[in-house]
Amino acid sequence: MSAPPTQGLDVAHPRTPARDLALIAVFAGVTAALGLIPAFYTPFSPAPITAQSFGIILAGAILGGRRALLSQLLFIALVAIGLPLLAGGRGGIGVFASPTVGFLVGYVVCAGAIGWATYRKGAPYSIGWGLLINVLGGMVLMYAFGLTGMMAVAHLSLVAAIAANVPYLIGDAIKVVAATLIAKGVHAAYPGLLPWRGTRPGADDATQGVQA
Repeated sequence: MSAPPTQGLDVAHPRTPARDLALIAVFAGVTAALGLIPAFYTPFSPAPITAQSFGIILAGAILGGRRALLSQLLFIALVAIGLPLLAGGRGGIGVFASPTVGFLVGYVVCAGAIGWATYRKGAPYSIGWGLLINVLGGMVLMYAFGLTGMMAVAHLSLVAAIAANVPYLIGDAIKVVAATLIAKGVHAAYPGLLPWRGTRPGADDATQGVQA
């Protein structure tokens, strides 16, 4: 009797609930740790220049949608209960009434979106596709949430909100490139994080599959 197909997963690193929980906690911790890097404010925007958006992109590019979303949801929940985990030592329910609330919501949604798209593309991880996914999720979608929050809370026009975020573009582009390169290395060293799509080198047809 032939063995059942592995549905594209690396059988050397099977997914388990304990492993998933550990990864979720680790990447929530990564985002929190990035908040220790000093934040900088510009005179043009109420939002700080922070390294934490790097953690969101990295979580999505490595974990896949569900785990990435849950990692950032855990991070935001810890912020909401008062832990000073945001850049500049901010925390507490009050941050959700600040002009940066759109970015905070975007942390969760964008991590999930990047992870979902990365998982659907599958392994082997492609730098080209990774860059595209991370730009769309980590910049375009993130700014869509962030600008909406700034317009709603700070009562800025769309043009003013966009102008306020121009100084962040170069830094965010660097984060996207760095996260993509790191994700490529992680997936090369630990291939079980993504399902394989198409033909896998050295595997026969029985081990190929596409995970829904």
